[in-house]
Amino acid sequence: MEPPLMPINISSQKTDLTENLTSAEMGKLWATFMGNSMSGCILRYFLQHVEDQDIKTLLENALKLSTDFMKKTEAIFKKENFPIPKGFSVEEDLNVGAPRLFEDEYYVHYLKYAAKAGLSIYHIAIPLVYRKDVEEFFIYCLDSTIDLMKQIKEILMGKGLIIKPPIIPVPDKVEFVQKEFLNGFLGDVRPLHALEVTHLYDNIENNVTSKALIMAFSQVVKSERIRELFIRGKKMTHKNVETYMEKLHKEDLPTPSYLDHLVTKSTFAPFSDKLMLFHKMDMFSMKIRAFGNSEAVNGRHDIGLMYTKSLLSLASFVEDAAEIMVENGWMEQPPYAIERNKLAKKE
Repeated sequence: MEPPLMPINISSQKTDLTENLTSAEMGKLWATFMGNSMSGCILRYFLQHVEDQDIKTLLENALKLSTDFMKKTEAIFKKENFPIPKGFSVEEDLNVGAPRLFEDEYYVHYLKYAAKAGLSIYHIAIPLVYRKDVEEFFIYCLDSTIDLMKQIKEILMGKGLIIKPPIIPVPDKVEFVQKEFLNGFLGDVRPLHALEVTHLYDNIENNVTSKALIMAFSQVVKSERIRELFIRGKKMTHKNVETYMEKLHKEDLPTPSYLDHLVTKSTFAPFSDKLMLFHKMDMFSMKIRAFGNSEAVNGRHDIGLMYTKSLLSLASFVEDAAEIMVENGWMEQPPYAIERNKLAKKE
């Protein structure tokens, strides 16, 4: 079988390994390191309590990948004399001996959410990076995470832990939209189209996982101020899920279920307050990206307004979380451009 693309033979020295890292390469490598250093702590804790052997193997595979990604990122940083981020560590941010906080089933849902977050970093990085070693690294991360996602979905479906996205009819013919296509509040409101259904399902799936996690974190976090923020985040997430579910239920379409019952009653923290706050800030930031994707393919005014309201409340949560991170000296600074004003000579 012939390859789909014809080869292009251009010799270029502009992508060799002696080139300096670009801002995109630095930024995406930094985000990869930070995310996987946090994941390493989470997965090591999950492995302390997992009983299901299939889910245990899945967690071990995820931890192996996370550790490998960190080592490869660190190797590129060392080559460039780039300071290794502090990130998160077993010594400072994990209490391995903490009691079980989640049931085994939750680990699979969590891994799907985490794999989505990883894919969002890696697939965006690939068009933006040019140095061969960095490009090959992100392609490796993307391919490996896709393989992990396949295993996650096999377990979710094989063990009956999730329902597939809703089934809708195959169209009878090609049609073009009419002027009422955008209606959502008044007039003739059309049914949801396939992409709207897709993103409602995806946002529900993300948010039920996120709600269970923030509920668990609110039980165990030590700081009262962070606990209040987590409770606020839980209420906000629950409200959003109810709104998205209502859109699908109104058209007799099924939705993913809540996962709250997979959180135990433990109040003993397995993670540092720093890790939990960073994690929720990162998860909520990912939700903002997901809502942007949802808005991009939406065609109804009511759904557009719904996502806009969600975005505003999420942005407020992320800002408040960031303030606490900064006040506690927990937020590491990503690489940044030169401050030219400080270099300019004063007259």
